[in-house]
Amino acid sequence: MDNPLWIIGAALGAALAALLTVAILHRIARGVGKRSRLSHELAQHSHRAAQFAGVALAVRIAVAWTTRSAAGEHWRDSLLRVLSALVIVATAWLIVTVPVAVEAVALARLRADVPNNRPIRRMRTQVVLLRRVIVAVVCVITFGVLLMTFPSVRALGTSVLVSAGVIGAVTAFAAQSVLGNVLAGIQLVLSDAVRLDDVVVVEGEWGRVETMTLSYVAVQIWDDRRLILPTSYFNSKPFQNWTRTHAALLGTVEFDVDWAVPIQAARDEMRRLVAASHLWDRRVCVLQVTDATGGLIRLRALVSASDAGRLWDLRCQLREQMVVWLRTYQPAALPRTRTALYGVGGARPLPDAPARKGDAGRAHRRATERDTERARVFGGSVDGYARGAFFVGPHSSVHYE
Repeated sequence: MDNPLWIIGAALGAALAALLTVAILHRIARGVGKRSRLSHELAQHSHRAAQFAGVALAVRIAVAWTTRSAAGEHWRDSLLRVLSALVIVATAWLIVTVPVAVEAVALARLRADVPNNRPIRRMRTQVVLLRRVIVAVVCVITFGVLLMTFPSVRALGTSVLVSAGVIGAVTAFAAQSVLGNVLAGIQLVLSDAVRLDDVVVVEGEWGRVETMTLSYVAVQIWDDRRLILPTSYFNSKPFQNWTRTHAALLGTVEFDVDWAVPIQAARDEMRRLVAASHLWDRRVCVLQVTDATGGLIRLRALVSASDAGRLWDLRCQLREQMVVWLRTYQPAALPRTRTALYGVGGARPLPDAPARKGDAGRAHRRATERDTERARVFGGSVDGYARGAFFVGPHSSVHYE
């Protein structure tokens, strides 16, 4: 049985038999896969790995069987050791295809293109990172098993044990940042602080979490740039997550105008413009005077939208339309600088404001109170009172009715 032709023929026959067996199993799995998505994905991802593993195992068995009389020969031991290493690698490859297939099935079921997809995005993130952890563990174990197949590695014995402490210390010092990022990635999955497709603000940039691994997080900036950050960044530095609990947001648009601006008319126009926009989610629409110094007053419009992209477009649209309205219908409200010139006879005194009495005064007060109530951010509506409750505190005596 030591004839090279017999050995080669037996190896080729075993390889062909292994390929035929894998092909039959693959066809059976595809038939079952018509009724089961997991079987279909397993058959799709593990076909090549199964062919490689089957051929490597069959060839090793054939070589070991046909060279039994040459036991102890150096060439035989080296060949079997190489074939054993190939079987180990092929088996690891075959094992890795299982979590890959499970991930494909899970991601197909967890569709993120639906409203209120925060729980789905969290599960998708956990599935992807869990698959990567399993693959990394399998690769490490495979590498260790490969080393154990070589007698020279096992024969290191005492010298390896003696130097293990020094090598471990040096390796830990050199890889502390890598290990820190890996642990940070696992912590991100467990803490649910950030997920795939979350809208975040990091390093002054606004974008969407595109990729998460155990070592880095890729954020797609709004202008299609990519910001690559180590996972430890999200555990050591503050960042804004705009979709932590829900995607709806509030945004502001500010205007510096003259004191002559008709505030109520501006408020009514702002409400009309926002109500006519399909970007508004019908939650918040408020115009307030937030500053009145330096010869100008500052109007701040507070609006809401269902997500960050719509909010940005709504703010830009409202700013443009309010500028057109002020320029066209309220030119006296545009910002200006006043200069008082005193002549010889002095400045002309300003007339006193007419006093409001009786029914006219009461009607004016009621209208003012009504307009003021409508201009409140933390009142005037059920949503406003609920928003204000977050800033009251647990032991305050303030109650809304």
